Amino acid sequence: MGKFHSSISPAHQKFIERQHIFFVGTAPLSAEGRINVSPKGLDCFRVLSEHQVAYMDLISSGNETSAHTLENGRITIMFCSFEGPPNILRLYGKGFTVLPGSAAWEMYAPYFTIYPSTRQIIVADIDLVQTSCGFGVPLFEYVGERDIHFEWAAKKGEEGLRAYIHEKNLVSLDGLPTDLGVKKEVIP
Repeated sequence: MGKFHSSISPAHQKFIERQHIFFVGTAPLSAEGRINVSPKGLDCFRVLSEHQVAYMDLISSGNETSAHTLENGRITIMFCSFEGPPNILRLYGKGFTVLPGSAAWEMYAPYFTIYPSTRQIIVADIDLVQTSCGFGVPLFEYVGERDIHFEWAAKKGEEGLRAYIHEKNLVSLDGLPTDLGVKKEVIP
């Protein structure tokens, strides 16, 4: 079952900072809706306080996290130790999307290296932290980040990225609007 904590401790933060990948889980309220789990890499995750975290989100083929958190806020973020001692850490909370050009953007963007393909920042207010053994998680060696996304974004260019967002990022798989779909005037 694991151990439960009411906040992110300094030890939790150190563990999080050592990980090269994390997973974000969200779901719509509809029982027929699709649950989304997204892997995230790069140096894009920040612990902002013992109850708040954020990650920089790049343009990609879907925008489920934005749609689900807009609808109901529920978010789970999971880190697994693939090197060293086994451990799994889950952060449970309520998330929201911060878009470029919004007032909140000026508050959160300085924590990150913002790229031309940065779509949004996802912020989560954390109310529960769970740690568990992770004995079944295999060992993997980290060899580096992929640069494919940045090559793709450079090839698309500013107008191509904007068109891609309009085509792929305004609604979820289940037809829920994303923050970008609702607030079209702030699309980068």
